[in-house]
Amino acid sequence: MLTFLYLVAIFAAIMFPKWKDDIGMGLDVKGHTAVIDVVGMIAEDKDANADRIIKGLRQAAKDNSTRGIILNVNSPGGSPVQSDYIFHEIRQLKKEYPDLPIISVVGDICASGGYYVASAADKIYVNQASLIGSIGVLMNGFGFVDTLEKLGVERRLLTSGEHKGMLDPFLPVDEEEIQHMQKLLGQVHQQFIDAVKEGRGTRLKETDLIFSGMVWTGKEGVELGLADDFGSANYVAKHVIGAEKLVNFTPPERLLDKLAGRIGASFGKSLGVFGEKMLIQ
Repeated sequence: MLTFLYLVAIFAAIMFPKWKDDIGMGLDVKGHTAVIDVVGMIAEDKDANADRIIKGLRQAAKDNSTRGIILNVNSPGGSPVQSDYIFHEIRQLKKEYPDLPIISVVGDICASGGYYVASAADKIYVNQASLIGSIGVLMNGFGFVDTLEKLGVERRLLTSGEHKGMLDPFLPVDEEEIQHMQKLLGQVHQQFIDAVKEGRGTRLKETDLIFSGMVWTGKEGVELGLADDFGSANYVAKHVIGAEKLVNFTPPERLLDKLAGRIGASFGKSLGVFGEKMLIQ
C-alpha cells in the first residue's frame, strides 16, 4: 500500500508540477510567479515548441494566483515560425491581461529565435555573462557535385517544374535560385527586425550591427537596449513582480507524444536527408 501511494506521489509530481509546490501550502494568498521554460532549440519536434509554451502561458495567465510570468529563456534559436507563434501569443496576452507583467529572464544564451521570443516580454533580465542577440536568419546545406563526379556516380533526378529541384546538393548551384532564396531570407529577417522593434521600442539603440546577426554579452546587451537589467528568476520574482514563490507552468510532455514526435522527425529526415532548413539561429 505504501509503495502504491509513493508511486502515485511521484506520478503527480511529474505530471502536475504546479501541485508539487502547492500541496500542503494552504491557500496561495500572496500569489505566485509563474515560470514558463523556453529551453533548447525552438522547433515543432522539440521540448521548446509553440504549442507547449503557449499552453503554459495560457494556463499561467488564467490562474487567479499568478502575479506575473517569467519566461525562463535559455535557447540558441530555431524555427522562425515557432518563434513567431510564441511572440504573438505573448503580445496577445499582454492585451488581454494588461496588469500581468511578463518578463524574460535569460540564462546562458538568448540568441536568434530565443531572442525573438524574449523580446515580446515587458522586460528582459540577463546575467552579465549571458549571450544575447544574433538577430539574423540562416539557411545552410552542402554541395556534393564534385564528390559524385570523382566517385563516378551519376545523379538522376526527375522533376515537373523548372525549379522543383531547387538547391539539390547533387546539382550545380543555380544563381537565380540562390537569389530567390536570399530574398526569402531577407523577408524573414525583416519580420524578425520588426518584431524586435515592436517589443523593445525606444529602448533599443539601433547601431549598424544591432540587426547584423552579431551576439553580445549580457552586459553589452543592457548597454545596447537588447536587455533591461541584471537578475535571476528568483530576483525578478521577489523584487520586480513581488511574488517570491515560483510555480512552473510548463506543461509536461507526455511520453507517447514525445516518442511519436521523435519517430515522425526521424521518418521526415529519412525522406530528405540533405534538405535545407531555414533557421533563426
